[in-house]
Amino acid sequence: MNEILAIWAEWIKPSAGLPTVQWSILLALAAASGHLVNRYTGLPKVIGYSALGAFAGLAGFTGAAWPLQGTGLFLLELGVAVVLFEAGGRIPLRWFRHNPMVLVQSLAESTLTFFLVRWALDYMGMREVVAESLALLAIAASPAVLSRVAIDTRAAGPVTERAQVLSTLSTLYALTLCSARAGMMPRGDPDLTSSLYPVLVVLGLSVVVGAVLALTLRTALRVMSPTSENTAILLLALIAAGAALAAHFGGSAPLAALLGGMLLKQLNPRPWSWPRQMGTASSMLTMLMFVLVSVVAAQADWSGPVAGLVLALVAARMLAKIAGVALGNVGSGASWKQALWVGCAMSPMSSVALLLVSQFVAASGPVGRQIAGVALPAILLMEVLGAILATVAIYRAGESSTPWPPLKRSPPAGAPHES
Repeated sequence: MNEILAIWAEWIKPSAGLPTVQWSILLALAAASGHLVNRYTGLPKVIGYSALGAFAGLAGFTGAAWPLQGTGLFLLELGVAVVLFEAGGRIPLRWFRHNPMVLVQSLAESTLTFFLVRWALDYMGMREVVAESLALLAIAASPAVLSRVAIDTRAAGPVTERAQVLSTLSTLYALTLCSARAGMMPRGDPDLTSSLYPVLVVLGLSVVVGAVLALTLRTALRVMSPTSENTAILLLALIAAGAALAAHFGGSAPLAALLGGMLLKQLNPRPWSWPRQMGTASSMLTMLMFVLVSVVAAQADWSGPVAGLVLALVAARMLAKIAGVALGNVGSGASWKQALWVGCAMSPMSSVALLLVSQFVAASGPVGRQIAGVALPAILLMEVLGAILATVAIYRAGESSTPWPPLKRSPPAGAPHES
């Protein structure tokens, strides 16, 4: 691919630069790939996005260099912030007051994931600081993948809702702890429990930025229509500004957006139609995020020893997610069968994990590269496999309103049904 691009660059000199043309073509192919995958297999479009991005990365696509920096890093942060703002806006805190066992369930699965993944990596002989960082990464599920799966399968119900809430909460924990851990790496602190100061700094700054974002949007919604195009532009611009400011002052841009969405939900509890607000802009940004993740993750080292570590991490994480949800299921209002499907639906990893890996690499080059060597293949694997597992879980729970595969169309009106 590098040779083809070099020849191409000799005779085509677009005004916006060759990388812009490359990314435009790649995103067009990704959109077509996602559509075909969804139409002919019934699987979510994100699998088509990820598969095409992985193919481009393995073929040597140079449009996304690792480690991420500059425009690529900001676009990833912005995409994650938009998705997490939406996810946070779906969580009413009053729900936890009426059903506190959901919080217990969330803490149980996140804690068990950390300790089980760390034990598995320690058993494989991995260095302690690397194993601990990877275990923190494993806590994060992917609200972005799960929301796309729910949209493509037209899913609604207790399993889908519970999985989205638990995925969002696990992402909140991972963003706080991983950002703090990355800040401690340059000082050579041996473990996460040595100081709570970085955790409080990251959380505090993110809360401040998130609160400003929520209050500004709440003021805007008093005088602007929630379905207005201007409101959508204002919303996206404020999220972008908040993401840039949070990262500059030492907080976490995605965490600030997530907390801002949660606070806005409390200040403005009336439902508001997010998909109509953001429309194509949000979908384009989300697709770009998935393609970028898979292109970057595909550039990792896929050697035999790394494959063993990746499989150990993935297996331990999946077991811990399912077992943790089951342990906290008592009194949570869900059946044991529903708890199983919720645990399966929380298996995806994607953009949040990649963003956190990028923070580790920026904080400490040698340690960060060891973390990335295992994390990048695991992210690519669980972006695809996790989306499949979440789709299966939603269909098995009976919460999709569409048949699978979609090729089995309903008979036309008036046609006799087969017995």
